[in-house]
Amino acid sequence: MAQRKRSLSGIKPTGTPHLGNYLGFLKPALKLQDSRDTFYFIADYHALTTVWEPAVLKDQTYELVAVFSALGMDFNQHTFFKQSDIPEVTELTWLLSCVTPFGMLTQAHAYKDAVAKGEDLNDGTFQYPVLMASDILIYDSHEVPVGRDQKQHLEMTRDIAGRFNHRFGETFVIPEPRIEEEVATIPGVDGRKMSKSYGNEIPLFSTEKDLRKAVMRIVTDSKTVEDKKDPDTCNVFQIFRHFASPEAQAHWAQRYRAGGMGYGEIKQATFEAINAEIAPYREKYFAVRKDEAKLNEILKIGGAKARQVAQGVLHRARQHVGLS
Repeated sequence: MAQRKRSLSGIKPTGTPHLGNYLGFLKPALKLQDSRDTFYFIADYHALTTVWEPAVLKDQTYELVAVFSALGMDFNQHTFFKQSDIPEVTELTWLLSCVTPFGMLTQAHAYKDAVAKGEDLNDGTFQYPVLMASDILIYDSHEVPVGRDQKQHLEMTRDIAGRFNHRFGETFVIPEPRIEEEVATIPGVDGRKMSKSYGNEIPLFSTEKDLRKAVMRIVTDSKTVEDKKDPDTCNVFQIFRHFASPEAQAHWAQRYRAGGMGYGEIKQATFEAINAEIAPYREKYFAVRKDEAKLNEILKIGGAKARQVAQGVLHRARQHVGLS
């Protein structure tokens, strides 16, 4: 295990995970267990910029532990933990802040987007990239799976680490981005990117009835059953293809182009394909979600493993800046 590259990923506890999270983050992340030393954390410090109800934060944290457990996270061989259980990350954030140019933070996409939208900003939003850099660097991470919309944050992490290393000597591993080219943006039921903020998500572990209801709500164009259709521009097909075999995709693509197919048919096929993949995990999820003692034990064990690494890296950084 020690010879493997270390891959680190974090996810914020801000709502129930949906199909977009599953396809874009959870499924690829769990697949990396086969080839990487994986560190996965629940980014509850990051969530505090927008989630201010303690009970909600706690509940959504448990949601994520249960989801990873149901999907097959190997908690014994890999490291799964809660960001706030590693206090060293906040001290390192301060050390990194002292080498981070103010102007760099003003150019962060998330900050600029929040300003453009007129959101009620706080310093946590502004400092977000520095805390993210600390999350990555404190575990000697070799690579970080990111979507294209998060690539800038990793580039900033690399820049911050490089500045620190240049000023104080080689301290941090410079991480590389791991971009999953295969997984494109997953559309929500309204056609926009599936997102909790848009309220257009398809929940990952809802009941079969609710799953089918959500799939049937996916927007389509106004073409009739007789009209020929384009699978490449259809929101339903863009979800279907992630759950169907190549043969099934080819079959339905041909039916789109031939005409004589109603959108209700492909929606039903999409529901069935999603349900076939998710159903085995659903029962596990509902069972483990009720067992908060088990969820706490998972976090306790993972936190101890992660903190051991973090303490070593922070000690190295403190020595290099002259604090130890």
